[in-house]
Amino acid sequence: MAELSTLARPYAKAAFDYAKEQNAIASWETFLSVASDIVGNEDFASLLHNPAIGAAQKADILIDAYGKLTAEQSPAQANFTKQLAEHDRLALLPEIYAHYGKLKSKELKQIDAYVTSAYPLTETQSKQLQERLAISTGSIVILHESVDPSLLGGATIKVGDKFTDGSVRGKLKQLKAQLTA
Repeated sequence: MAELSTLARPYAKAAFDYAKEQNAIASWETFLSVASDIVGNEDFASLLHNPAIGAAQKADILIDAYGKLTAEQSPAQANFTKQLAEHDRLALLPEIYAHYGKLKSKELKQIDAYVTSAYPLTETQSKQLQERLAISTGSIVILHESVDPSLLGGATIKVGDKFTDGSVRGKLKQLKAQLTA
């Protein structure tokens, strides 16, 4: 996995730098998202590993499939696809897309916050949490919410590599650890 990430990083950076220069960050993100979905398709994946199909033909098939799913594709995106195919790197598209997303988030000063609560958050609670996290991080916060009734109450929050456990379950575990220590 680390090897794929290492190989994908320069392609993602090149795509992002070009997209930024052309004011096309969103369209490139869409392109990479759809292209990585196509590459992840079982039928296309088997086509990628078929030695009887040349690199140019693989690129053309991907470009054609993308064109059928969306109305737009720039010549630069088609060229990017051909370059990946030439170097036998089409299978890296999901990793390239992941790295591109990280570069975009960094550029736009966005961070992802993952909140798991015992009960669904109200719209007001979500908004307040998002605002407080934005103030504390100095970034635009993209809130990802999930529900886990086993928390009993409260919530856990993960932002980057920081994890905060404000759940009742977490407090009970802490209390148990203190009592048994």
